[in-house]
Amino acid sequence: MSERGDIVLSARGIVKRFRSGDSELEILHGIDLDLRAGERLALMGPSGAGKSTFLHVLGLLERPTHGTVDLDGRDAWSLSTQERALLRNRHIGFVFQFYHLLPELDAVENVMLPAMIAQSRGDFREDRHQHIAKALDLLSNFGLAHRLHHRPAQLSGGERQRVALARALFLDPPLLIADEPTGNLDRDTGEIVLELLFRAQEERNLSLLLVTHDERLAERCGRVLRLEAGRIVGALPGHG
Repeated sequence: MSERGDIVLSARGIVKRFRSGDSELEILHGIDLDLRAGERLALMGPSGAGKSTFLHVLGLLERPTHGTVDLDGRDAWSLSTQERALLRNRHIGFVFQFYHLLPELDAVENVMLPAMIAQSRGDFREDRHQHIAKALDLLSNFGLAHRLHHRPAQLSGGERQRVALARALFLDPPLLIADEPTGNLDRDTGEIVLELLFRAQEERNLSLLLVTHDERLAERCGRVLRLEAGRIVGALPGHG
């Protein structure tokens, strides 16, 4: 386990280009970033600045054109596809604006999804009772004890996001990436989700990378980076 202050995620020289017709469009222009254990870091910037692209590269969802991402002491983009998927599954929890819950699964099953992916069918079946108990505990702690077997379509937006947060925490990853986690919620509901998110981050000593447009939310983080036109243009201290 990383000690508070250790670097858990390091990106160097991240360049990302997309082909547009006969030319290439460069979205990210050589970005560097370090994220430390237990740190709460906000990434801000206008629409089109490259925040989501950068997040996808850091989260090992999209390969950079150039640059490296080191996670758990390994150059993630030099790994095989299978090794990288396992690293991502074990070390990164994701919370997205639009939840990305599987509609055919109930809340408990959605929370257990990372274990379903990480384990063979036989191993998951053998550990199923433990996984169910852990999912029930997470959901109950997030105020969803009465919604355990409801599918996403039967849940409110705030309830879906709490299920998504429980899923992100299920394998106890050291890093949590949240992309506009309250962007699809009203203010009061969003505040409930944020309190749960920050409480989990503090209790588990997680590194949190939070993308947001909300200045007030960013100020609750320990450090704020501003991304404009694919470049880091400023770093501000937060108050978290």
